[in-house]
Amino acid sequence: MALLALFSSATFAFEEGLALSESSWEEKAEWIETLSKDTTDEAEQILQHWVGGNLFYWPAENRLVAGTKEGRKYELREIIGGLVINVVKRKAVKKIKVNNKLRRQIKQALAYRSLSSPDASKRLKAITELKRKPDYSLLQTLLRLEVANPDLTTARDLRTLVGLVYLESSKSTEQIEGIKRLTGNLSSEAKEGLSRLLLREDLTSDVRALGQRTIKDIEKKLLYWGHAQNIVFGVSLGSILLLAAVGLAITFGVMGVINMAHGEFIMLGAYTTFVVQQIIPGNSATALLVSIPAAFMIAGAAGILLEKSVIRHLYGRPLETLLATVGVSLLLQQMVRSIFGPLNQAVTSPEILSGSFVVNAAFAITYNRVFVIIFAALVIVGLWLLMYRTSFGVRLRAVTMNRGMAASMGIRSQRMDALAFGLGSGVAGIAGVAISQLTNVGPNLGQAYIVDSFMVVVFGGVGNLFGTAIAAIGLGVATKIVEPIIGAVLAKIVILIFIILFIQRRPRGLFALRGRSVEE
Repeated sequence: MALLALFSSATFAFEEGLALSESSWEEKAEWIETLSKDTTDEAEQILQHWVGGNLFYWPAENRLVAGTKEGRKYELREIIGGLVINVVKRKAVKKIKVNNKLRRQIKQALAYRSLSSPDASKRLKAITELKRKPDYSLLQTLLRLEVANPDLTTARDLRTLVGLVYLESSKSTEQIEGIKRLTGNLSSEAKEGLSRLLLREDLTSDVRALGQRTIKDIEKKLLYWGHAQNIVFGVSLGSILLLAAVGLAITFGVMGVINMAHGEFIMLGAYTTFVVQQIIPGNSATALLVSIPAAFMIAGAAGILLEKSVIRHLYGRPLETLLATVGVSLLLQQMVRSIFGPLNQAVTSPEILSGSFVVNAAFAITYNRVFVIIFAALVIVGLWLLMYRTSFGVRLRAVTMNRGMAASMGIRSQRMDALAFGLGSGVAGIAGVAISQLTNVGPNLGQAYIVDSFMVVVFGGVGNLFGTAIAAIGLGVATKIVEPIIGAVLAKIVILIFIILFIQRRPRGLFALRGRSVEE
């Protein structure tokens, strides 16, 4: 509201449209000055229509209207709201004329109004628009606003805009001031503005030297921040891989079962999120919280059913297990298509996960990716506590290491098999909840993660949760570092070749763990 103190209260008499239409260019400039000081929406709309050449005086009603040419006639609309009033002949209205000088004055007035708005988002939008094509004629206006601007959220962008406007000057002192203001600024507009300045032939040697040093410094910082951004994106990708693979680390790593339907359990979790959001509309945060246990239970129940009905009869027969789970995978995909249709479904992220955490113009990460990273860390910590700090985990590891000895101690191995498979499938389900916050939900969602999940489990060490976490984050970061150099497709190929060569030297992966498959 402090910005509004720059204006004096002035109300435009809209009935004076006749005087405006018949005024000279000098008088029109005074009208623009009057309108620029009027804080009403009507004044702003008049300026908008005027600069667009759509402002008319309608003598029959003695007022200003917005007009659009329709053949040989004009469609007249209200200044505010755009409601159609009438369709009249050309002679029935008088156009409020505008020349280039007045147009520049109106643009300056509109920019001044927008930048002085009490709405921070409106000010930021105006600054962003003006940065695309800096106008030196706005310099004094911007300097006054910079002094009066109390909002830190727009101060940095306003400083950038003033720097860009200074660069448009023909005076070396102002050009130097603009360069100083943009020193260390990593925005694309700053770099483009400096590059545009260096193309000018009328620069002094001091200005050119300072500009070249500044742009080199910006490029160096952009390179460093770009690497940091790739690492963070790699951790984000690794967290997604971890969520997708950690359930497989239990079913494949601990139990030795090749479950090709693992991706479909991820898909079930994602569709559970979609269904819960339909049941609890208008509150996506609550829906997300409810979806996590719901997805775990639904995917876990499906996993237990699969183990008892199919997998239990195929232990020790990996080829038959693989073929059977492929069939289950296709069955689940078709079931989902029959219920929800073949098209992807959108899941709305909670408001708290909207937007980004912005460090500077070169480094930002969306809140939903931060959520996935934290969520993956909580899942892996929770699983570790379950496996190593509970009686269930002790019994499961006992069955894994020595089934006969565990049975002699009274542990029901078949029951543990079903529970372990349900646990792995349930974790896959909550992975689907997290992935639904990043992409649309579709019948083929799980297929995008099944191969990468197996790579992560094998690379990290079969059955080792810590190894799975290290492998997932490592592969994610490596992929994001290599992608900018050779492209996404070649990056996947290079990573796959590396894993194959690594497994040739270390068949047990990074962190080996004795389990049933090793014993056999």
